[in-house]
Amino acid sequence: MQAFLTALFMVYFFSSCAFCICVSLVICLLTAPFDKLRRAVHSFSCYWGYHYFQINPQWHLRYEGLENIKENRHYVLIANHQSLADILVCYGLHRQYKWVSKESIFNVPLIGWNMRLNQYVLLKRGDMKSIKEMMAVCRDWLNKGSSIMLFPEGTRSEDGKLQSFRDGAFRLALDCDVELIPIVIDGTRDLLPKGGKFLCFQRDVRIKVLPPISPEQYKGASGKMRADVHKQMAEALADMRGVPVSEVISLKGEKPAEVAAVAATAK
Repeated sequence: MQAFLTALFMVYFFSSCAFCICVSLVICLLTAPFDKLRRAVHSFSCYWGYHYFQINPQWHLRYEGLENIKENRHYVLIANHQSLADILVCYGLHRQYKWVSKESIFNVPLIGWNMRLNQYVLLKRGDMKSIKEMMAVCRDWLNKGSSIMLFPEGTRSEDGKLQSFRDGAFRLALDCDVELIPIVIDGTRDLLPKGGKFLCFQRDVRIKVLPPISPEQYKGASGKMRADVHKQMAEALADMRGVPVSEVISLKGEKPAEVAAVAATAK
């Protein structure tokens, strides 16, 4: 039954994508001359992405702290990453931002086309030239007043635990003097785990938007900011699950010294 429902959902997903990309294109053509940040097409993309949760009454999403993202301000937004469904969950925030996403997603028909219409930011993993270009494009969008959305772990967590963070999002916040907002997502891994073939059609997902973090207190110390935010998000995730912080932090692939540092902050 799960395989059948997943197949049925995928048929609807790609059929609706074919229709929605046409709507996105029309919106873009009509608004692009005066909507330089592509706010209109992104707003439609939010409704497009989030509506997939609305068609199944057994998917329950609970958003907390949305008031922390002021609609008339721009931020560096970051979220933990457990599943491809996290992208649709973040669309459910209904806030303006530019995604930073790996190149392969931009090459997916329909979905990738919409990302290009939105002028989201492309990144080639492991390519230093691409990383530098991505950072420059993000700084440009931030300076123009657009928020940026990133997954600082860089890839999906296989076990649902919080992985170590990369430095890019924190350097952007400091370089552009923009507040950073952490977003903690839990429940999407069980909905569609990394490498999984079938959707779970009964799932509760919780999304907690934490208060903004000012770059002023860090004065260029992106490493300290990264460590503090990681600790804050780990504590929030542990509280959401009702477990100790040590149970939500992944130490896979970490060096011994980093393991010891993480363990110390988890006490």
